[in-house]
Amino acid sequence: DVCNYLQLQPQKTVADLQQIMQLQDKGIDMREYLTPFLHMSTSFHVLPCPRRLDEAYNMDPKIVKEIVKRLQAMFDYVIIDTTSMFSVLNLELLDLSTIVMFLGIVDFIPTIKNMKIGSDTLRSLSYDKNKLRFILNRSDAKTRIGFADVERLMATKFDYVLPNDFAASSKSIQTGVPLVLDSERSALGESMKILVGRYTNRTFANKTVENYEPYDPYEAQRRATEQASEENFGWFSK
Repeated sequence: DVCNYLQLQPQKTVADLQQIMQLQDKGIDMREYLTPFLHMSTSFHVLPCPRRLDEAYNMDPKIVKEIVKRLQAMFDYVIIDTTSMFSVLNLELLDLSTIVMFLGIVDFIPTIKNMKIGSDTLRSLSYDKNKLRFILNRSDAKTRIGFADVERLMATKFDYVLPNDFAASSKSIQTGVPLVLDSERSALGESMKILVGRYTNRTFANKTVENYEPYDPYEAQRRATEQASEENFGWFSK
């Protein structure tokens, strides 16, 4: 999905990288398997997912773990978009991660049930509490399910809340430009900038939410972003 959303056409994927690593472990140029993305002055690289299902099912957790370690040595930040299953591969990646973001949506009862199972499973893995971050997506979508009720059911509060902004999301997919890079500001884009700041210990010029309608059921995230000090603004400092 990442390559589709960014309108990238990769020549090689992580499956190709695994294949070559099975044949030779050293002397591999990782950049040959990365697809670059460039928008104005911002650039990053994507390691595309396998093209076929059989390739995806045959990914070796040990090799993927080694791939991630090598990428960590190359880049300041490595973001992994996993599947929702607690497979052997995903558990290896969770162990390797500095922060695990659990993204949930409050819309239907089955979705909330799965959120509960997922959050309980994560907590059962005995990770440090600061490693887990529970994020609510589409917080103000029109549903009859109470936000506070979901938090009580999950026995945890969401660490951050993203607003429901279908128009901005659709535009981003159509243009292939990430919301945080779009010159046209949106509630979701500005909110994601704040979230990025929490992950990177950085603040942005437009880090407040005062320029658009509050979206957080806890009054614009209890204005925590505005009140946070520079030394403990980011999650990595906790």
